[in-house]
Amino acid sequence: MHAELILDARNGTGESPVWHPSEQALYWVDIPAGQLHRWQLADGAHQHWQADEMLACIARSASPEGGWIAGMQSGLFHLQVSAQDTLASRPLARVTHAREGMRFNDGRCDRQGRFWAGTMLMDMQQGATVGALYRHAGDGQPLHLQQDGMIVPNGLAFSPDGKRMYLSDSHPQVQAIWAFDYDTDSGTPHNRQLFVDMRDYPGRPDGAAIDQDGCYWICGNDAGLVHRFTPDGRLDRSLPLPVKKPAMCAFGGPGLDTLFVTSIRPAGVDLADQPLAGGVFALNPGVKGLEEPAWRN
Repeated sequence: MHAELILDARNGTGESPVWHPSEQALYWVDIPAGQLHRWQLADGAHQHWQADEMLACIARSASPEGGWIAGMQSGLFHLQVSAQDTLASRPLARVTHAREGMRFNDGRCDRQGRFWAGTMLMDMQQGATVGALYRHAGDGQPLHLQQDGMIVPNGLAFSPDGKRMYLSDSHPQVQAIWAFDYDTDSGTPHNRQLFVDMRDYPGRPDGAAIDQDGCYWICGNDAGLVHRFTPDGRLDRSLPLPVKKPAMCAFGGPGLDTLFVTSIRPAGVDLADQPLAGGVFALNPGVKGLEEPAWRN
C-alpha cells in the first residue's frame, strides 16, 4: 500500500497528530522545535506556531475559547494560536519530575475528555525508570499519578466504548504494549495485562490510534511500519512507510478513513536512504477511525 507524502516537514520529532473536524485540518507537534503545525486538506496550506518550551502532545480543548491542552516540559498548558505565529500559553498543572532533563511525551484524552500524558527522561540511553503516567481532569485540578516506573510511556489509546486503555513503553529494554480495564466513571485503569510483546514484531511501539472496529494501530519505530492489532492481540496487517521512524498515527479526512502518520528526522544520521524522514504521510488503511475526544475542562 502506497504512502502519500502530504508535507516534507523535516520535523525532528513529529508527534501527536490530531484531526480537527470543523477545520478539516491536521495538527501535530515537532517536539524538540517546540512547534505546533497545521496542514489544511482543502489547499494543502501549512502553518506553524512557536511555543516557549518543548511541545510533546496535544488535544483539542472543548472550552468556549477553544485552543489546545498540551503536555510540554514543565507541565500541562492551555495553548491559543495568536496572529504573530506564536502560541499564547496558560499553565494548567505543573509537574514535579523525578529528576532534571525530563519532559512530557505521548498523551491524549479518554472518551470522557480527561487528558492523559506520560513523562520521560530525554536521555533515553540511560534507560532510567523515572517516567510516569498522569491523568488530568480539569482546569485548576492537580495531576493524578497513575503509573510510575516507566522509561518511555507511549502508545496511549482508548477502545471505542472507552472501557479499555492501552499503554506501551517504547524503550528498547521494554517494547511492550499493555491493556487495562478502564473505569469510565472514575477514570481509573486496573487489571493490567500484556497485550503485545513487540519484541516479536518489527519496530519499537510508538504512537497509536484506534479504529471503529476497536483495532489498535501502532507505529513500528525503526522498522518503517504501522501495525494493526485486533482486540485479542493478533497482528492483522502492517503498512509500510518510506521512512524508518514513524512516530504516531491518527485517523482523519472527511470520512475519517485516512491514516495520517508523523515521523522523526534524527540528527547526525545519514538520511540518503530516507530523504523524507520527518515528513507527514497519508495512508488508505481500508477502515475508518473515530473522532478524537476534546478535553472537557
